[in-house]
Amino acid sequence: MVTKKKPIKTKTKKALPKETKGKETDRRYYESVGRRKQAIARVRLFTCQPFEDEKGKVLVNKKPYDVFFKTFELQEKVISPLKKMKSLNRFEATVKVKGGGILGQAEAIRHGLSRSLVKFNPDFSKKLKKAGFIRRDPRKKERKKPGLKKARRGPQWSKR
Repeated sequence: MVTKKKPIKTKTKKALPKETKGKETDRRYYESVGRRKQAIARVRLFTCQPFEDEKGKVLVNKKPYDVFFKTFELQEKVISPLKKMKSLNRFEATVKVKGGGILGQAEAIRHGLSRSLVKFNPDFSKKLKKAGFIRRDPRKKERKKPGLKKARRGPQWSKR
């Protein structure tokens, strides 16, 4: 009976700094994940030369953020970390967001942008924490209980 020896696994080397491939070569980025309710946003924050004529370039699912989010309140929510740090025109961001509703997605992007700004510069952490952008909002939809119509709504009571 001949037994085969299993190959010995070796430890892999540490990953190199993240860089984009393809048309945007040699551009470093800071990647992070933001979450809110059921929404998950994967954010890549690119540094760029300050530009004066435009607002910050934030692409959400390959669309500009002001096209993806129709209302002004949601647009402000998305770029609020960049506004807070007064660096709206210093960064470009690409975001892939899925799940949840439109409000949850906007807040997930805000959470992801804040995290990547802290990766870029840890000194930003204090201001963003004070604004409440770093901490993930833990509130979720409550589950439905048996015997009730919704999570807390009981059936309608009738006298007869």
